[in-house]
Amino acid sequence: MDPTTDNAGQSGRPDGVRAALEALRAEIAKAVVGQDPAVTGLVVALLCRGHVLLEGVPGVAKTLLVRALAATLELDTKRVQFTPDLMPSDVTGSLVYDARTAEFSFQPGPVFTNLLLADEINRTPPKTQSSLLEAMEERQVTVDGSPRPLPEPFLVAATQNPVEYEGTYPLPEAQLDRFLLKLTIPLPSRQDEIDVLARHAAGFDPRDLKAAGVGPVASAADLEAARSAVAGTTVSPQITAYVVDICRATRESPSVTLGVSPRGATALLAAARAWAWLTGRDYVTPDDVKALALPALRHRVQLRPEAEMEGVTADSVINAILAHVPAPR
Repeated sequence: MDPTTDNAGQSGRPDGVRAALEALRAEIAKAVVGQDPAVTGLVVALLCRGHVLLEGVPGVAKTLLVRALAATLELDTKRVQFTPDLMPSDVTGSLVYDARTAEFSFQPGPVFTNLLLADEINRTPPKTQSSLLEAMEERQVTVDGSPRPLPEPFLVAATQNPVEYEGTYPLPEAQLDRFLLKLTIPLPSRQDEIDVLARHAAGFDPRDLKAAGVGPVASAADLEAARSAVAGTTVSPQITAYVVDICRATRESPSVTLGVSPRGATALLAAARAWAWLTGRDYVTPDDVKALALPALRHRVQLRPEAEMEGVTADSVINAILAHVPAPR
């Protein structure tokens, strides 16, 4: 792609594409109040071709966040409510017999979209959870022996409730490791909650984003141009070693039974590169690595039961490691 050509109404230069993606936050804020870190995390995941696990109590706008992101990028989005009786074919699609032609035809499932919202993914059995593994990793689904590619871009945003575990099926480590980032969606501050209620009192309807003024500010072409720019972001050997040292330290922590895998180290480096580019630099600094360490690693650390009983969390382990591992200068 020629970096000097126009692209979807935006300057094709990296600065123009970056400005288009930065405008996403202001546009999404018309519908979602006070969730800038989550918006940034979703953009980072899109730039890295990764997937996101969103954790938060019900009612903190997780679904609205994904729908607003899709609207600002003019991407197709679908939502699947995961339940105990959901079958894998309900996600991926299945072969349907057509009596008129006496043939079977493939009926695509909701996974054939750009942004798939997998709502309460831990409420469905492992068999259905695993139906997403091939889609997330290979960006295709195989039905009746035939691989079928998914649209591009493709992102899975899966949600789970952190406080209600009765009747749930915790995600296995192999599937958790497929998520680039785990983002926590906190309850809003008092002022943000007042703003939310004021919007609803003024007639805001979360099901009608157009009426709220949310519209496209970037495109899939802008996203592809941004990915190319991120790929050119410089990573020094010292930064690579720093990422490795952080991840290896998780495996040696006395509070941890399972530390970060090499895939996790790769994810942290990719997220740090995307964040560096978003902040206007063409090289990665130790601060970029620190900024993405929690969302990139927290779901890849398995704590010892006795550590959990003492109040230790994955975040506290990672923060202690960041404070201990020397950063390059």
